[in-house]
Amino acid sequence: MRSRICAGPSGKSPLAVAALLALLLAGCAADPGGPAASGGTGPQSSSSTPAVPAPGAVDEAPSASAKMVCGKETRTNIVRILALSVPPRTSDSWADKLYTCTYALPAGSLVLSVKEAADPAAARGHFDGLQQTTASARPIEGMANLGLPAFESTDGSVVFVKDSFVLKVDATALSATLGPHSVSRNAFAYEVATAVLACWSE
Repeated sequence: MRSRICAGPSGKSPLAVAALLALLLAGCAADPGGPAASGGTGPQSSSSTPAVPAPGAVDEAPSASAKMVCGKETRTNIVRILALSVPPRTSDSWADKLYTCTYALPAGSLVLSVKEAADPAAARGHFDGLQQTTASARPIEGMANLGLPAFESTDGSVVFVKDSFVLKVDATALSATLGPHSVSRNAFAYEVATAVLACWSE
C-alpha cells in the first residue's frame, strides 16, 4: 500500500484527526529494500523488518522503527511536502535510548527524534514530562481517542506517543512558513510526524 501525506493542519481540526486515521489505516509504502534496519550502519541502510517491533533490548543500536525517521520514506515525504529539488542531507545520533535525525533544509534544521522506552507506561511518562516542560504546549485534540496522545507547541514542534515510542518533530528552527504553498511550521511538523506514524502502523 502506498503512504500518503496528511494534508490536514495540526491543532484541533477534526479533519486533521480524520486524515491521520485514514493515513494510519493506509500504512506506509516500503522502499524496494524496506525501511531502515535495526542492524544497519546509518540512515541509508534498509531491510524488510516489520514496523514497530518492541524496542530493542540492546542499547548499542536503535530499533528499525526509530531509524525510520532518517530513512528514505521520511526523506521522500519531506521532499514532497516542500517540493525540494534534491533530498536534504541528514545526520543522526543514538544516546540514552534516544535516536535523533537532523535534516539540513534550505529554511533551517528539522530535527526528528524517537525515545525508546522500556514499556508503554514509561513512554507515556516521558511524553508527559516533555509536555510539562514544553513552553506553550497544547494537546492535539482527538489523538488520544485514536490511542495516540499528542501535543504541539506554538513555535513549531509536535510530539506523539505510540506504544513504547515517543516521536518528536521539532521544526522550531525553520522559517514561519515553508514550501511553495507557505505551509506553517506546525502544519509541516504535523505532516512529517503523521507520515512516520503511518509507517509504524503497518
